[in-house]
Amino acid sequence: MKSQINKLTGLNFFSTTFYFLLFTFYLSSCGNLEKEINLELPAYEPQYVVECYLEPGQPFSLLLTKSTPYFEPFPSDLLNFVSNIVVDSAEVTITHDGVDYLLANNPTINPTTFKLYNYTNPALVPMEYDHDFSLKITTPDGKTITATTRLLPVVPIDSIVVEFDVERDTLARCLTYISDDPTTVDFYRRMIHQNSLIDSIPNQDFTTNDDYVDNSTIVFGTGYEFKEGDTLYNTIFHIERAYFDFWESTFNSISSNGNPFGQPSSIISNLQGDAGAIGIFTGLSYERVMTVVKK
Repeated sequence: MKSQINKLTGLNFFSTTFYFLLFTFYLSSCGNLEKEINLELPAYEPQYVVECYLEPGQPFSLLLTKSTPYFEPFPSDLLNFVSNIVVDSAEVTITHDGVDYLLANNPTINPTTFKLYNYTNPALVPMEYDHDFSLKITTPDGKTITATTRLLPVVPIDSIVVEFDVERDTLARCLTYISDDPTTVDFYRRMIHQNSLIDSIPNQDFTTNDDYVDNSTIVFGTGYEFKEGDTLYNTIFHIERAYFDFWESTFNSISSNGNPFGQPSSIISNLQGDAGAIGIFTGLSYERVMTVVKK
């Protein structure tokens, strides 16, 4: 028995050594495995990009730009970069309930959000849910961009509950309750900011549908991450399917950038016309509630 064990041990050792030497020889014969490959990419054709969000009580505002190549160097002169991508001299009209609102080519920065728009009309978006808003853009080269949307009724926030961790008692979570209509298919965007709406990255920012809801109550929660005295801004957007698809596809596209294993993702847009534009034309119906974290 001992002799057989020794033979087996010797055989295993010989096999391991043989394959190790064979593998080492193979690697040495490969030489330098790195090789530069030059890819000839096709010429990039810029696309028109439209972003227009209709917010009741706010002026009509639209941003019309052109896209830039993904591999183009990051601009060192931001102002020059912006001036090169914004599209001037287009005709932009939004029609609602028989009234045409002509948006003038007037670059404007929203003093609250610091967002840039290059087509505006001082008239305020009406809070009206029964008629469509229609967009028509005639670009400087004579192409057309069209889209249609409608404001959705605000889904109110029923209550906000702040709960402290029973073990640590120093950090709290926030629970936001809304009532969902079980007879309709609805889509939401949930955001929560901490201490500031303007200069802070939201703690949460995502879209969802109501497929998972068994009753009429939806609860959006957070982790135990807030301290006593923090100010929380809860925002619930009631959004249409077109905006849900646009937001999800944009998020997926950003996530796949730089990821060699990620699947390419195209932007889902609700724009039509022969200009081949991408972007979104939609209404923003939301409720926002401020809460101070207290024990």
